[in-house]
Amino acid sequence: MVNGGYMYNKNYEKLAKIVVDYSLGIKKGGKVAITGPSLAKDLFQALNVEIIKAGAHLLYLPKLEGMREIFFKHASDEQLSFVDDGEKVVFKEFDHLIQIRADYNTRKYSGVDPEKMAKFTAAPERVKLIEIFENRVAKGEMNWVIVPFPYHANAQEANMDLFSYSDFVFKSLYLDKENPIEEWQKMRRDQEKIVDYLNNVEKIQVIGEDTDLTLNVKGRKWINCCGQDNLPDGEIFTSPIEDSANGHIRFTYPGIYYGREIEDIYLEFKEGEVVSLTAEKGESLLKELIKIDNANKIGEFAIGTNYGITKFTKNMLFDEKLGGTLHLALGLGFEECGSTNKSTIHWDILKDMKVPGSKIIADNTVIYEDGKWKI
Repeated sequence: MVNGGYMYNKNYEKLAKIVVDYSLGIKKGGKVAITGPSLAKDLFQALNVEIIKAGAHLLYLPKLEGMREIFFKHASDEQLSFVDDGEKVVFKEFDHLIQIRADYNTRKYSGVDPEKMAKFTAAPERVKLIEIFENRVAKGEMNWVIVPFPYHANAQEANMDLFSYSDFVFKSLYLDKENPIEEWQKMRRDQEKIVDYLNNVEKIQVIGEDTDLTLNVKGRKWINCCGQDNLPDGEIFTSPIEDSANGHIRFTYPGIYYGREIEDIYLEFKEGEVVSLTAEKGESLLKELIKIDNANKIGEFAIGTNYGITKFTKNMLFDEKLGGTLHLALGLGFEECGSTNKSTIHWDILKDMKVPGSKIIADNTVIYEDGKWKI
């Protein structure tokens, strides 16, 4: 459609309104940074219109295809550790951050040395910046949202043509509804009941295929994810007590890290730390990731609640919301939940809980079984 002289899909106008009015609540005078691939021009433009209408100030940070691959191929250790002053200003001073997610090639990092990735992620200045960001978010001084833009590579990973994939994305965002914001508000109300229950729970046990894992969540805050930080959304999560994980878990779906797949991941925990691991594919990368400071601990335990997303697409922005699944994140825990685990990595890995016999037990009460809530 044509809007203010720009032509883009009407769905992007609806999505931009969700981001500005519901997810971030952008007001006059607010400072907003938008980052994402330059191929997402239509969404950049739609967001531009709505943010300007809200009276806020904008900083555009589009990324050109191929630049990051070139960087990883040629960068020295000094360059891998460098953090630009502009990036620091955004994380330290801006009110809102919008991250557009789309990809022209999901396998672009396949040839990158895992050690270079680890050095980049674990750079001291980057660690400090993430801590500042997490602290500001916890204090309510800054908020952020990740927004998808359907593109060819993501469609290919999901085994769909672009038109079918776009339809999948738009429906996951409730853009097929007359008033998408009302749908997100309903999710918030429904999930609040579950969060209220879990906030009084001390022990979580996960039972499933090659899985028997216990976590202590006493005093930790559960978060209702209903369209504020991620679009699409649909999960509840917390950060377990750092030294509480004991047992083992096998993940049904491959873990995706910078487009590289790690398949059939099996982890054993003792007193909160990974003590043993295996993977059918990508085990060497998994071992490198675990070496990153505090990446051997669980930063997040979460349950997917969006039953409108039914297909694994190799895109965690969607996959972690799959109804009937749970996921753990290794590394960074959430300060807003009470976590003290600091890391430059927060890596989600997904497990199917619809397999018969799968259950989640909270303080000796079965609250979730075969992919469905019992409370």
